[in-house]
Amino acid sequence: MTDESSARGWKAKLALFLPGIFLVGFNIGTGSVTTMASAGANFGMALLWTVLISCAATFLMVATYGRYTLVTGETALQAFRKHIHPAVGLFFIAALGVGVFASLMGVMGIVAEISYEWSKTFIPGGIKPLYWAAFFCSVAYFIFWSGHTQVFERILAVVVAIMGVSFVLNFFILMPPVSSMAAGLLPSVPDTGSTDAGPLLLIASMVGTTIFSGLFIMRTSLVKEAGWTIAHDKQQRRDAGFAAIMMFVISASIMAAAAGSLFAEGIALDKASQMVGLLEPLAGPMAVSIFAIGIIAAGVSSQFPNLILIPWLICDFRGTPRDMTIWKYRLFVGIISLLGLVVPLFDARPVLVLILSQAFNVVLLPVTVACILYLGNRADLMGEYRHSWLTNAGLGGIFLFSLVTGYMGFQGLLGML
Repeated sequence: MTDESSARGWKAKLALFLPGIFLVGFNIGTGSVTTMASAGANFGMALLWTVLISCAATFLMVATYGRYTLVTGETALQAFRKHIHPAVGLFFIAALGVGVFASLMGVMGIVAEISYEWSKTFIPGGIKPLYWAAFFCSVAYFIFWSGHTQVFERILAVVVAIMGVSFVLNFFILMPPVSSMAAGLLPSVPDTGSTDAGPLLLIASMVGTTIFSGLFIMRTSLVKEAGWTIAHDKQQRRDAGFAAIMMFVISASIMAAAAGSLFAEGIALDKASQMVGLLEPLAGPMAVSIFAIGIIAAGVSSQFPNLILIPWLICDFRGTPRDMTIWKYRLFVGIISLLGLVVPLFDARPVLVLILSQAFNVVLLPVTVACILYLGNRADLMGEYRHSWLTNAGLGGIFLFSLVTGYMGFQGLLGML
């Protein structure tokens, strides 16, 4: 086999998993890291069950929404507009837009703060957060400027690989007892810890950051752009499974690293950037550097999809080509990129806001599940590929789970007031 044919074979294999890698990069960001680290530091591995159920639910939702597009050739927003009501599509665009704007501020704020704390280890006084934020915002916008999905996907493949390796290495360095990890798979709600976000709010936040409605809507766009049909259903489910497993491994590793160090020492975690300074006496400078690289990669990997989410949703809703080189999209993305400077510029504290915004995603989830339940059971749309009773049962379970965790988040918020 020649080098050229080997390269083509490697690219073909990578292409099979690029949509799944895109989902991992979109899903695992600093919001996820902050939430999982807070859960591990304040409650050990007691909330691991939430991650497991959320990732299993994410697999079913990703596979189900993807299958709808395989059968009908319609993206989620096109289906909402045509078969339910245009207001439903506009509701999702507006709701996800609010979340994206908050995320752009919070993500870059945490990345800049962690980069600043980390830079103190090799530069006296460190590099100020505002400079880090400006640098990462510029890099993300420069990559967006190309306007091609494949560019995003391939860059995300590299960033996600760095993120995954970093957090898994931290897991082995700071691994908590196996017995505590096994016990964490049994559903329970621990007593309120010392964190501002109690267990109920954290559970809702963990569900909201993992079972994210924007993920499923974006998935249908990726499936359509890939040109997949129902003949690719097995490949589509394999890709969804790969994404869900990666999400669980990375999320559990973040929680375990915090549980094996901070929780074991009785140190409360109010913000993820604390881990950079607190981990060093517990695990040494290697763990500090690995964690810092991982969380920076997580922030950067989520920043790319955040920038393009709203333009993509608008194009999907209107049924127009997703050409990100059009000047109005470049101008819009350039303006919202500046939101990444807000937190370091005004010295705001984004961590609790991120947890609250992740918990807000749970409010969208019942609507997202109800929409695919309705669309997937319509014989005129799905024909012989209508949802099976098993799929309907799973979606019904997710619907109930989202209502329960949404109530938990509401109760947790009331407890803070």
